[in-house]
Amino acid sequence: MSKKYAVGIDIGGTTTKFGIVNKAGEILKQDRIPSNVHENVEDFIDELYSKLMPMINEVGGIEHFIGIGMGAPNANFYSGTIEFAPNLKWKGIIPIADLMSKKFDLTTKLTNDANAAAVGEMTYGCAKGMKHFITITLGTGVGSGIVVDGKILLGHDGFAGELGHTVIRHGGRLHKGTGIRGSLEAYASATGVRETAIEFLTENPEQESLLRDYTINDLTSETVYNCAMQGDNIANHIFEFTGQILGESLANFIMFSSPEAIVLFGGLTKAGNLLMNPTRKSMEANLLPIFQNKVKLIFSELKEADAAILGASALVWNQ
Repeated sequence: MSKKYAVGIDIGGTTTKFGIVNKAGEILKQDRIPSNVHENVEDFIDELYSKLMPMINEVGGIEHFIGIGMGAPNANFYSGTIEFAPNLKWKGIIPIADLMSKKFDLTTKLTNDANAAAVGEMTYGCAKGMKHFITITLGTGVGSGIVVDGKILLGHDGFAGELGHTVIRHGGRLHKGTGIRGSLEAYASATGVRETAIEFLTENPEQESLLRDYTINDLTSETVYNCAMQGDNIANHIFEFTGQILGESLANFIMFSSPEAIVLFGGLTKAGNLLMNPTRKSMEANLLPIFQNKVKLIFSELKEADAAILGASALVWNQ
């Protein structure tokens, strides 16, 4: 029987998004569940199964599916395991591809979530036709996918391309998940924006700000964006600071691999030019002349969830 569909799953630090994808790259059905509710991965898979199986049955049943593709933090393409992911509750080495295969009776392929998004961008998005580019996911954490000569860079052990954990401020802010100080993820993620907001409000107790109307628990990157759009000085300074650090990091990445483009996506990109303008300015200011004004810095054209779901599903179409 002809295999018409694949399942694409994107496990993020906060939310897991999944969908049914056909060969044309159309997401026919999709849904989401929390990533951070279940203490053990088996319970997570059980909830995923309860949501996915009705969707699978609605399009004709499991026999029409070629397999499951998954993107996840700290995922190892070679072994099908999630290994020591700092933003997930399941610690240690999790053989999730094997567990999924047994649960669904379908071949399951796994890769880093940002790598999956890069494949989706390369196949269906603004990086279509590009052979050298970097994707940066600005969400709960900072993920990245590096494409060189049209292929995802995996390294000898499957973990290449963890740009979010590179140190951009030596001795800087503590990343609670890794214990590293000054990593890009500690500043340029949605979590990092929240931490910056708390710092700026604490360091400037006399300065008025709309952000002071919120409790610490209610402060989010979205809160900061909403206040910035109302002209709040501290909120705008938070995005300028975030863009400066992100731009410096992107300059380092450009001088290392000379990509044609850097594609930004994830929840933080909803800030639009509040983030893009200071990032681009900082990036260009920190590049050698031979790299300046050569690399396109663009937002993904795909819906936030779609790139990772499509890229994950492509893992099984291309097996």
